[in-house]
Amino acid sequence: MAHKKLHLPEKTCLQCQRPFTWRKKWARDWEQVKYCSQRCKREAKASGSAK
Repeated sequence: MAHKKLHLPEKTCLQCQRPFTWRKKWARDWEQVKYCSQRCKREAKASGSAK
């Protein structure tokens, strides 16, 4: 029986404006996750738009 990930929470990345879904590695701090990837996080920090 296959496990389907149909109902995972979703957010929009503050840097690239693309939607991204919950990942197990973000389970503890999902509320603080703002960016979909390390690349977006670095770019936001470099451009000074980090909030």
